[in-house]
Amino acid sequence: MTSTQVSRLDRLDPAQIAEVVDLARAAGDTDGADPLDEQILLRLRDERAPAIHLVARGTDETLTGYAHLDTTDPGTGVGVGLVVHPAYRRRGIGRALAQQVLANAARPVRAWAHGDHPSAAALAVDLDFRRARVLWQLRRPLSSPQPEPRLPDGVTLRAFRPGVDDEAWLALNARAFAEHPEQGRWTADDLRVRLAEPWFDPAGFLLAVESATGRLLGFHWTKVHERPGSARIGEVYVLGVDPSAHGGGLGRALTTAGLTYLREQRGLDRVMLYVDESNTAAVALYERIGFARWSAHVNYQLG
Repeated sequence: MTSTQVSRLDRLDPAQIAEVVDLARAAGDTDGADPLDEQILLRLRDERAPAIHLVARGTDETLTGYAHLDTTDPGTGVGVGLVVHPAYRRRGIGRALAQQVLANAARPVRAWAHGDHPSAAALAVDLDFRRARVLWQLRRPLSSPQPEPRLPDGVTLRAFRPGVDDEAWLALNARAFAEHPEQGRWTADDLRVRLAEPWFDPAGFLLAVESATGRLLGFHWTKVHERPGSARIGEVYVLGVDPSAHGGGLGRALTTAGLTYLREQRGLDRVMLYVDESNTAAVALYERIGFARWSAHVNYQLG
């Protein structure tokens, strides 16, 4: 056990944000899975995003741990991300942060354990959290060319047009992910912050359009991860099909088109994606086209 001071902050300044990002990067390099998801990292830089920040420091003021409490919608509880620096683990810092999370968070509390780390699982059991959801990361190589996408009759592909397609895409995304706890709730602000990210590439945001009407039927938004010291990897960032277009092979065609883009236009040799373990149809589709399980991310809930 070490002397740890946990402070609650309603906002972080740029220097504090940089500390948190560096801490998360160190933990990700050690564990093989980034401890804070994209949503948290985006919200760190968005002054309008409501959040509670719990900051753990040692006696020398070194940042040893951090917890992020997403308080956007108190009626549905609080989403939590928590990380302890690898050099300061097994000293009670994670438990101290978790206890402060429970003291500051409305119920229910939802916390992700990225990479299904054993220490996170043990802490969850001790604090009576239940294992509620599992998100798989799947990967596959892009070493061989993809077959030509077989689009349904009357459907064409084009790139997303920022500022033109925003509203239509948000409506399609809401229909495609109506039952999804996060993706289906995206707002114009959620889209805005991602379109402003350095990695955003409209050419890699593919839209399936009904030729006769211009109506959006589906999309494959790709992403490229570029991190110093690590190999570049592509991602099937979001892939969705309007429920009215299910069953015609559009999802597979969009998947193939996106993988071709990542290989041929971005020069990548591997790709990843995330899919809920419970979405057996999607898991089966991805495994049929060569994806295999790489890691698991577990959501724990209390209340």
